[in-house]
Amino acid sequence: MANDSKDRKHGQTPPEPETKASSGLSRRSFLSSLGAAGIASAAAAAQPLLAATPAPGPACDQAVPCSQDTMPITLKVNGESRALNLDPRTTLLDCLRENLDLPGTKKGCDHGQCGACTVHVNGRRVNSCLSFAVMHAGDEITTIEGLGTPDHMHPMQAAFVQHDGFQCGYCTSGQIMSAVAVLKEGCGPTDDDVKHAMYGNICRCGAYPNIVAAVQQVRRQA
Repeated sequence: MANDSKDRKHGQTPPEPETKASSGLSRRSFLSSLGAAGIASAAAAAQPLLAATPAPGPACDQAVPCSQDTMPITLKVNGESRALNLDPRTTLLDCLRENLDLPGTKKGCDHGQCGACTVHVNGRRVNSCLSFAVMHAGDEITTIEGLGTPDHMHPMQAAFVQHDGFQCGYCTSGQIMSAVAVLKEGCGPTDDDVKHAMYGNICRCGAYPNIVAAVQQVRRQA
């Protein structure tokens, strides 16, 4: 009683004595065991949901399409048939350079504006960056590698060398392929006619007079 009076005097409430349940467990022990059982039940209920959740897969590289679908195609390039499996979205330019190891055809603007990627398809000049490879099954495709070799140059290649029709050389393969096609297509006799016929081939070094001179030499020889 003395302790009780002292606690009340200082405004403190004495701790409530633990009561025993009929089973002999204290109330605190009973509540603790009840909480533990609830946690275990919740974990057991969540386990099927966790197991059903798929593990995250590798992130898709946005620079490379996730689709790996390809289709078989046979291309005839420089007189040789080549069997390939290609993504239908592969351009003829990328197919030549990456799949067929023919890097002479250059990738310049990749938008059909510079002419560096010019090749022949069935004898006509084509910007290979604007054409899908799968469109050309059965076509005759000729690249600069098939036009001539250092030991056996095509007359147009020899004329470009003779007239210094190139400087950095990046546009040269496209210029030569276009020039050969121009003479087959039919072109007026003057230098201006040649310039107009080849306006789609850009030389950033500015070797246009020498290019025209090379084309005119081949025309005279023919």
